[in-house]
Amino acid sequence: MPIPDDVTGEEIDKDVRQELQSLPKGLAEDVSRNLVMVARLIDEDPEGAYGYSRVALRLASRVAAVREAAGFAAYASQKYSEALAEFRAARRMTGNVDLWPVMADCERGLGRPEKALEMAGAPEVQKLDKAGQVEMRLVAAGARRDMDQLDAAIVTLQSPELASNSVQPWTARLRYAYADALLAAGREGEAREWFAKAVESDKDGSTDASDRLAELDGVEFVDALVEDDSDGDSDVDGDIEVVNSEAPEPKSVPEAESADDSVVDDGLDDVDDTDGDEGDLKG
Repeated sequence: MPIPDDVTGEEIDKDVRQELQSLPKGLAEDVSRNLVMVARLIDEDPEGAYGYSRVALRLASRVAAVREAAGFAAYASQKYSEALAEFRAARRMTGNVDLWPVMADCERGLGRPEKALEMAGAPEVQKLDKAGQVEMRLVAAGARRDMDQLDAAIVTLQSPELASNSVQPWTARLRYAYADALLAAGREGEAREWFAKAVESDKDGSTDASDRLAELDGVEFVDALVEDDSDGDSDVDGDIEVVNSEAPEPKSVPEAESADDSVVDDGLDDVDDTDGDEGDLKG
């Protein structure tokens, strides 16, 4: 596959570059350039990223970083069986547990939410850092929703990290997931409050929480069309019309309820959450 001339391979993470030092210099350069393309395309062109990952895999299948990149490219392309195989291979090579949550999410993608919940209760979860534990909680809640256990999904997400006022890289996604679960359960008022909290913490726009909040508040954004009589075409004006922009004031956010073991046991209750203010698929 063609690679732009401006891609040198030096752009990759230094740890990955160090892994590639086990390869002959020319081969290492080829692999690194393909990995750069995977990273460039994975969000906007998952299939393109997947293609480059297959090239890298063909060149260096015994490098853990290559297997991991191939796994994420397959995951982004919803090739969950293939992604799971690559993640397992990378984990065997490194012994690292960091991929455990995304491996569980692959099980969800394959229609096996029970397996994902089983993984949520495995000893590996306690070896994850705080970001990994939060990610595992998100996956477990998603598995509960896959099984139409909405109340259990809500309880699964309730945690010190959710209640904390500290904003971490995962805070917006956790609050968003909680709000979405509340809304699915018909608890619209509470859902609105948590979508508002998600907006507050979503500084880089990683979720569409602001759109969901506007929808709940009855705000509609309409493109104003301007008729061009000279050529009969309609062009879109840059102005935006806001319909029904009056929204209620945000309420104070309530503390998350404590998990009720009689409702759900997601296997995460034993994880040490005492440092919940510290912190980093199907999504």
